[in-house]
Amino acid sequence: MKTLILIILGIVIAPILGGLIAGLDRRITARLQSRFGPPILQPFYDVAKLFGKDKVVSNFWQVFCSWVYLIAAALSVGLLFAGSDLLLIFFVQAIGAVFLVMGGLSTPSPYSQVGSQRELIQVLTYEPLLILVFASIFMVTGSFRIDEILAYEQPLLVQLPLMFVVLGYALTIKLRKSPFDFSTSHHGHQELVKGMLTEFSGPYLGIIEIGHWYETIFILGICALFWHTSLVGCVLLIASTYFAELIIDNTMARMTWRWMLKYVWSIGLAMSFVNLIWLYAG
Repeated sequence: MKTLILIILGIVIAPILGGLIAGLDRRITARLQSRFGPPILQPFYDVAKLFGKDKVVSNFWQVFCSWVYLIAAALSVGLLFAGSDLLLIFFVQAIGAVFLVMGGLSTPSPYSQVGSQRELIQVLTYEPLLILVFASIFMVTGSFRIDEILAYEQPLLVQLPLMFVVLGYALTIKLRKSPFDFSTSHHGHQELVKGMLTEFSGPYLGIIEIGHWYETIFILGICALFWHTSLVGCVLLIASTYFAELIIDNTMARMTWRWMLKYVWSIGLAMSFVNLIWLYAG
């Protein structure tokens, strides 16, 4: 019963927090670009407006895939709040990511096709990094269960500093921030056509946006595990990490998928192996 309550609590709270973070993201990004920026609640207004539009789709798969993406994102956050197994959570969120790609590929638009192919490359880029991060957490704590990880007495950041940087790569790709924002951009100054989301509109685009809020909380929740021993330290770690993402997003140009694959896998995997060898040797 307690687990069910925590899952429901996570599913209810996460989109609210995710929408507020999206609003702060847009506001801070505007200030970094010498603009005033929209209200912090603007993402909620935008989604509400999308749900008020007509339901126009190219095929049934768009509807089905958008709902699967949202359900998988919400369930992964719910399981995270309930202290479930990291590997189970990983596979649940991976299902949502794959179905989002399938929804984009189901339309005849060339922009959607190219964007979906790029998104698939992004998924194949960050998923191995997440597996390595979870494996390193297991090496330190001896468990994949979040409730047992939270019982560990020392901050994971002390023993896994390089793995936290690797998680930052996954966070940047998952949030679609520069230089890894080439499948679909959330900023108008970077992209005139929405890539993978070109053929999504109305309520189904709103569903995907809410799913993105869930993913934001999911990744930041994983980041929080690295300083779980102190609430203040956890909040500071999450805030500084997300602010660093905004700085990177506004100071770096978008790169090609070949550059992303080469850079993330070479640097990310190298840091992962160094940290894992250090753990094994210690």
